[in-house]
Amino acid sequence: MVTERVKIMVTAGVCAAVAAVLFVLDPTRVGIFPPCLLHEYTGWWCPGCGSTRALHQLLHGQLATAFRLNPLAVSLLPLIGYWVVRRGRVPMKPVWIWTLLVVIVCFGILRNVPVYPLTLLAP
Repeated sequence: MVTERVKIMVTAGVCAAVAAVLFVLDPTRVGIFPPCLLHEYTGWWCPGCGSTRALHQLLHGQLATAFRLNPLAVSLLPLIGYWVVRRGRVPMKPVWIWTLLVVIVCFGILRNVPVYPLTLLAP
């Protein structure tokens, strides 16, 4: 049986390894990161488009550039971090899950509207 401590260490190791790869490899120059299939086939930006590039910029201390690439992903990082630190013990009430889903869907729709200032949401 795997102990809680081992799970934490493995999770931290995986996160550190992913962060190290993202720090070293620029997603705009290296083709190992998968493209967004929605954008590739439809031309529409999904809510996650630009997240990999945003995380790369964030790891290099470029908060403004990261926020420009995907403001939703950068804004949600503190919440995700809090939830990870609490190891999922924070109860996720259905109203928060539905609110998050609505925010993600609305962000995905708004970033595809070809009207200024909504065009700024595209990565």
